[in-house]
Amino acid sequence: MSKHTLRRGLGRFGLYLSVVVFVFLSLLPFYWITISSLTDKNELFSIPPRYFPRPTLENFAMLISQLPFTEYLRNSVLFATGATFLTVFLAFLAAYGFARYPVPGSGLLLLALVLSMALPEITTVVPLFRILRDLSLINTVRGLIVVMSSVLLPFTVWTLVSFVQRVPLEMEEAAIVDGANLIQRLWYIVLPVMKPSIATMLAINFINAWNNLIYPLVFTSTPQAKTLSVAVTEVFQARTPYGRPWELISALGVTMVIPAVIIVLFSQRAIVSGLTRGAIK
Repeated sequence: MSKHTLRRGLGRFGLYLSVVVFVFLSLLPFYWITISSLTDKNELFSIPPRYFPRPTLENFAMLISQLPFTEYLRNSVLFATGATFLTVFLAFLAAYGFARYPVPGSGLLLLALVLSMALPEITTVVPLFRILRDLSLINTVRGLIVVMSSVLLPFTVWTLVSFVQRVPLEMEEAAIVDGANLIQRLWYIVLPVMKPSIATMLAINFINAWNNLIYPLVFTSTPQAKTLSVAVTEVFQARTPYGRPWELISALGVTMVIPAVIIVLFSQRAIVSGLTRGAIK
């Protein structure tokens, strides 16, 4: 065996080993929280710890019985879904306007929109609270959707503008010659070309909204509008002989993670295509 072949084999082995270690470290927290959610609370702190316990759904049943779980889950789904689709819809129209109808100052306006992302969420809580209070949207899922959409909109617009600019203008000009109006051009030409990028932003925005805590925590105080992320703080405040109810926290954590995992698994091709499409013309 030549030295070149040996070095190449060692390099490939090191690469595979690095991938295995990275995957193991990435999945270890998810595995631990999963087995904790499926372990009886009396065995959760057993010494030595059990890495393959006998699974039980008692923690999930207790979680549902101690919290208005159905309402929290419904609110989370409505909140994340509504904020996601509203954001992408408005961002798509705004991105098309920035890309196709440049006017004096539009570049500065887009820059200001991007710079607004630098504002910490906590600094906007008080003015947003006053606005929602004046509009009677406190303790409503509608209010949470509006607020979350305003937070997600700048990044989504900034991302989609570059993708709209890569749609060949000649395709739209040919459609105009054939008598297509603006809505028809958006629906039949621009949107199909941008499907991967749209799918990418739908997935990213849903996960961000689903995991958001600060706005549901501040702007809701009743089960009719609280989300699962708020439920994590409520469960964490409880006390048990072992301190925190880690079995319930783990069960709720798994419930929060599952939708994000499902979305990533089913949309990974679109996400990769949407993130890499701009690299090659």
